[in-house]
Amino acid sequence: MVSRETTESAQGLCPPLAGLNAKDVPRRKHKRKSRQHQRFLAHKALLQEQGLLSAPPALGLRLAPSEMHPRAESGGAPASKKPARKEAAAPWPSKCVAIDCEMVGTGPRGRVSELARCSVVSYHGDVLYDKYVRPEMPIVDYRTRWSGIARQHMRQAIPFQVAQKEILKLLKGKVVVGHALHNDFQALKYVHPRSHTRDTTHVPTLLSQPGTPARTRVSLKDLALQLLHKKIQVGQHGHSSVEDAMTAMELYRLVETRWEQQASSLHPGAREPDSSPDMEKYMEDQYWPEDLT
Repeated sequence: MVSRETTESAQGLCPPLAGLNAKDVPRRKHKRKSRQHQRFLAHKALLQEQGLLSAPPALGLRLAPSEMHPRAESGGAPASKKPARKEAAAPWPSKCVAIDCEMVGTGPRGRVSELARCSVVSYHGDVLYDKYVRPEMPIVDYRTRWSGIARQHMRQAIPFQVAQKEILKLLKGKVVVGHALHNDFQALKYVHPRSHTRDTTHVPTLLSQPGTPARTRVSLKDLALQLLHKKIQVGQHGHSSVEDAMTAMELYRLVETRWEQQASSLHPGAREPDSSPDMEKYMEDQYWPEDLT
């Protein structure tokens, strides 16, 4: 038989649950979670200082599998016995841009192509850059019928050296999409890493789509008509570099998953792609009229 003193002392040490504030239990759980989260952040910061975990991506982006499990990348024991299925991850939209340049003729008989306008658009088609550029040599042929450049556009043009710095700053570290990109890079006097280049003249997944012409290379105008059901480069006022850049990005997004899988197989595990120049293709501009080439 339990004495009254024992019962009262027990009650003093362990008050009944009914007497507790209902908010105390969640608050204690929240404190425990906060401590766990603080320990997690401290451990994460330590791993980043040691180089075992890369810096977190921008807000709203999810960590890649290699960043979520740093031990697996550094040679440590995997978190699971089952091998992880390797999938080609497409670049983040913020890391992908499309570019198009318009050129005019300089030099003897206007046969030298120099940059006169450049447009860069984002993954979602927003215009990031669109400026007229003054070539380094005097313009001999504006090529207005194809370039859309006229004499009055040069009044608001900026020097080539200034434009080059601005444009290359946008392209640095990005996956660059475009059509016949070797011409654009030549005009910019720049070589972009090949594995970070997506040229819509070469991708087999586009050329194998139903309705596309059976040719090795297809013009941007034909691809837009067959795959996007839209007409571009119409009229007598020349091409629009903004329109062409947007169209190239639309084509890329159409086959993005398959294209990135193919790109990952060509450059397996390469975080920083090779920067080998493709110099032989620089002067093979098949899209200028014969009298200009």
